Amino acid sequence: MTPQPARPRKAVGGIGQRLAGHRLLWPTLILFALLLGNLAFHHDFFSIRVRDGHLYGSPIDILQFGAPLILVALGMTLVIATRGIDLSVGSTVAIAGALACGHISGAAHPGSVATMLTAAALALGVALVLGLANGFLVSGLGVQPIVATLILMVAGRGVAQLITGGQIITVTSAPYKMIGGGYWLTFPFAVLLAAVVVALTAFITRRSALGMLIESVGGNPAASRLVGIRAGGLLALVYVFSALCAALAGLMISSNVSSADGNNAGLWIELDAILAVVVGGTALTGGRFSLGGTVLGALIIQTLSTTVYTLGVPPETTLVFKAVVVIVVCLVQSPVFRAKVLRRRRTTPPRSHTTAGAVPQQQEAGA
Repeated sequence: MTPQPARPRKAVGGIGQRLAGHRLLWPTLILFALLLGNLAFHHDFFSIRVRDGHLYGSPIDILQFGAPLILVALGMTLVIATRGIDLSVGSTVAIAGALACGHISGAAHPGSVATMLTAAALALGVALVLGLANGFLVSGLGVQPIVATLILMVAGRGVAQLITGGQIITVTSAPYKMIGGGYWLTFPFAVLLAAVVVALTAFITRRSALGMLIESVGGNPAASRLVGIRAGGLLALVYVFSALCAALAGLMISSNVSSADGNNAGLWIELDAILAVVVGGTALTGGRFSLGGTVLGALIIQTLSTTVYTLGVPPETTLVFKAVVVIVVCLVQSPVFRAKVLRRRRTTPPRSHTTAGAVPQQQEAGA
């Protein structure tokens, strides 16, 4: 009898191997694990309700409050892909919110759409200048990215406080409230706006040569220079994009609370953004990047923050709790760590087998 070929089994195994090696597998599993962990403590965690034509629920809150982090991490991804870093995004968030709220509060018609558009344009224009300054320091003067952006990180926070006069500027503007706290088609407008920016970025970087050029500059700067790639222009471009994403996030944050706080707005968001990029699978050494992984990483960070409040973790231990969870997440996602754990399990023999085998060896040695 002729044996049947095992082609379907090989095909299934091949699909399983491809899924196991996919860069988005572990971020997706980690996100689902965090969500299911919340479900274990609150059985209505996934419940989504419609109230006054708007969607409400914990998943909607995670998306809405995670939208600014998604934008900041999106710009950070392209910067890290060029083997750089941008520590100034938190200050840019504060400056953008301070400029927008300051303009609206001093306008003759603060509730008009024209005033809101002018405020948003002012914030984005200043962010463009800040991004160009970072790009010039890195690409034009050859300053290390961590040093160049650290300058704006420190000085920018002071500039934001100068704009607000050290006070919290409150505004009352329905059009401006729409950016971060409004709804459109029953869905939070901030989530829709972040989704559009992510989609446009993915389309431009993956449907054109821009993404490949960015990866080339970050993966091998010497080789990219030899083939004629103008790394200086690309570096300036990614820092400008990072600043614009941070400014848009600043508009969302200040709009959601209808106020601007130059001291606390966007505080340490640069660290969450870097962590989201790393958790999403983009290496800090530059080269290949994953926009989808960055979005998942940002959602993981926001879900973790939501979990802290859901479980009622005391405020004095919140940072320690988040640090422990982040360490576990990074270890689970690390291929080197998983390989060592699997290798140790495979090489460690069962205790009963070693004990049983020791007696014959001793008798044989005595003989």
